[in-house]
Amino acid sequence: MKKIKKPRILIVDDEIKDLKLMAVILKNYGYSYETAKNGFEALEKTKEFSPDLIFLDIMMPEMGGFETCRRLKKDLTTQHIPVVMVTALADRESRIKGLKIGANDFITKPIDSSEVMVRAQNLIKVKEYEDFLKLHNELLEKEVKRRTKMIEVALRKLKESKEGLKESYIETIHRLTVVAEYKDVETASHIRRIGHYCKLIGGELGWSEDKQETIVFATPLHDIGKIGIPAEILLKQAKLSPEEFSLMKTHTVIGASILKGATSEFLQVAEKVALTHHEKFDGSGYPYGLKEEEIAIEGRIAIIADQYDSLRSSRPYKPSFDHETVFKIITEGNGRTTPEHFDPRILEIFKDCNKLFEKIYEEKKS
Repeated sequence: MKKIKKPRILIVDDEIKDLKLMAVILKNYGYSYETAKNGFEALEKTKEFSPDLIFLDIMMPEMGGFETCRRLKKDLTTQHIPVVMVTALADRESRIKGLKIGANDFITKPIDSSEVMVRAQNLIKVKEYEDFLKLHNELLEKEVKRRTKMIEVALRKLKESKEGLKESYIETIHRLTVVAEYKDVETASHIRRIGHYCKLIGGELGWSEDKQETIVFATPLHDIGKIGIPAEILLKQAKLSPEEFSLMKTHTVIGASILKGATSEFLQVAEKVALTHHEKFDGSGYPYGLKEEEIAIEGRIAIIADQYDSLRSSRPYKPSFDHETVFKIITEGNGRTTPEHFDPRILEIFKDCNKLFEKIYEEKKS
């Protein structure tokens, strides 16, 4: 059975009686602790002991509590440790000064055991949660970097050899599917369908077979930038906050940056699609608010294909809709989506070929 680690607390006070009192209180509640009699010793003990919480007296000789706290919060290795200032001073100015240098809380002498424990329990819980988030983000970042490296290796292969370009590019698509499935299985199916919708539209626009083939292989990379978005945002079931949505929108710029500078025509088109597939014909899209012909034709095609398939698919924050409902949303609007978002010529193609869109979705659902 795994042994539960006791929270570690550092007590810093030059008054021996106060130091002993705090030690007795913490020991009675099962905490592990160390003591320091001045600010310099506190900085050394913090490095050695790695406490989860510090009780820091303000009035000490040589280096007072304010200066000790300032140094702790300035150091990247210790700034995350909660600090409770212990003081006989009850004035407002002292508390404001403490908060400005990073103190997390205050208790006033004479020390009350119940108050000490409430402060300790609350701040240790906060630190435990912050440590968990830090570890989670580190693991996620490591995994994203590993999977990004997989894509970079595949892209490098494409640049190094023109022979077998198409086969290498298909391998890249397979690797992208692995990345997509890591965060969202539904997104992997979405990636496989998106190129077929775009090829259909390109054919109706009179494009050559080569140009249709290019958009088939280019458009599945439209959301590659989402590998740089935290999974907790991508898979969030509730509505995104304004800050989270602003971060989500950066996937367009991230994707274009990943694909930028490629010599392959497939990847050059993919860069345009990644950057512009959320730009809307009326100028209300992102990331740059482009409108009408300012938007690459590939982006104008991709947005309607992406919108159709996204509405048909289930997401953590929404259910899937049937074809008739999605057709009505795109052609008539629903408040959030309006026909003005799409190139009128491409919207007419969608109306005329909507049953073929439905057929593609049904045939390639898995």
